[in-house]
Amino acid sequence: MVNEFGDFQTPPALVAAVLKYLYTGGKVWERVLEPCCGQGNFISGLLALDTKPREIQGIEVQPEYVSMAEELAETSCVVKTVIKQANIFSLDFQQDLDWSGGGNLLVIGNPPWITNAALGALDSANLPTKLNLKGLSGFEALTGSSNFDLAEYIWLKIMTELALQQPTIALLCKTTVARNVLEFAARVALPISYASIRKINSKKWFGAAVDACLFHVELRLGQHNYKAEVFSDLETARPENTIGVLNGHLVANVTAYERSAYANGKSSIIWRQGIKHDAAKVMELTYDDKGYRNQLGEPVVVEPDYVYPLIKSTQLFHQSTFNPTKAVIVPQLKLKEDTRFLEHLAPQLWQYLTAHSAMFEQRKSSIYNKQPPFSIFGVGDYSFSPYKVAISGFHKLPRFKAVGLSQKRPVMFDDTCYFTACNSPRRAAFLSSLLNHPLCLELISSLAFLDAKRPITKKILQRLDLKALLRHIQPEELLEGFNTELQQLGLPFENIEKLYQLEQEINQFMDDR
Repeated sequence: MVNEFGDFQTPPALVAAVLKYLYTGGKVWERVLEPCCGQGNFISGLLALDTKPREIQGIEVQPEYVSMAEELAETSCVVKTVIKQANIFSLDFQQDLDWSGGGNLLVIGNPPWITNAALGALDSANLPTKLNLKGLSGFEALTGSSNFDLAEYIWLKIMTELALQQPTIALLCKTTVARNVLEFAARVALPISYASIRKINSKKWFGAAVDACLFHVELRLGQHNYKAEVFSDLETARPENTIGVLNGHLVANVTAYERSAYANGKSSIIWRQGIKHDAAKVMELTYDDKGYRNQLGEPVVVEPDYVYPLIKSTQLFHQSTFNPTKAVIVPQLKLKEDTRFLEHLAPQLWQYLTAHSAMFEQRKSSIYNKQPPFSIFGVGDYSFSPYKVAISGFHKLPRFKAVGLSQKRPVMFDDTCYFTACNSPRRAAFLSSLLNHPLCLELISSLAFLDAKRPITKKILQRLDLKALLRHIQPEELLEGFNTELQQLGLPFENIEKLYQLEQEINQFMDDR
């Protein structure tokens, strides 16, 4: 059960499985550190081993857990076991741990599975200070925001403060934490000699619906290996995949990436995210012969100039042709545009939005602060382009679609989709066929982590060097896909000569960018 400290107590059976994996092959550690020892289940497992460590140190902030762990420590007169009540965020692992001797060091355990923002909402004091956080060079660049998993901070603290002792570190954590830590380690050149990710069934062990693993890292001075083998469980001998940091980028499949790395660069086209409004009950409508209705079940009568066909990620992924039955209100033509003009130019819309102003005031994202009333994001000239190539960010299989007008109106996408604007249907069809080529899809698959909530991101799409792809793909390879896209846009088939001509136009277009 997770509490305000964000901890899950590790079941003894999982402890046993982790220790069996670590001690396979005759490995031994004279010293073991558990930075968040909780009730002491890992300590109990260590004390039950045939080949016991000489010394164990556990750190725990909660007094009741300290007492439980100390009782376990007293059951062995062979192993020196010290339980320290302390907040690990105030400790220096290099200076503040008083070991009685030297020897190989194993850091093991299960640090908190919670973000600092979630702990802040619980008014928890179990947080790293801002001063300490800034003291870890590059950490803010790693997190990219003020919210991060505490386990990431603990990992980086252990690795930076104990690097000189060349420890083996094996901690249970989210797989996203493991990847972030690996990427950070490469960025600051921490001395990793080996890393592996061994998946665990977090639903079974903790009742948590999150992808988790045992992240195993060996630190050895002078070595810089930033690849991690990924195993399906704690027992499998052969990895199912290898992730790694290559050319400064974290990739999801090293082998696939190495085959397609020539096209990893900078996109010559700009990818956009769909409209973000965080007020779906009011802004998203369904329509039929009787008119529009919002998600509250209310009929909606507003000026039609501000209502556009809407395609969401599921429809975009599954359907080949589009006849949207949903619509979205677009009160702005560009970001930060003052919406108060609607009161005079679109009084029905202004009245409708004003009547539901409470829905907009409840939006939690800070991006809406100090913005005009009823503001949205992801809107600009590109939104009103008649043709687009779009992809769902939520689905594991990359699938690009060329999309044209619907009822003579530009189609909008929600913010779970990404798109690029095109000024002609043939250009949209060409780009879609190029992006759906196996070489391009392999590159995307090598970059995208399928267990992520949003496997396809704008960051990945902006890394697709389409000019490099065109140098490796002959136009005739695109002809079938090109004509399929044209057909879906309601246009006749083209021959190969027209495709060659269009390829030259596309190349010139990308050169101009």
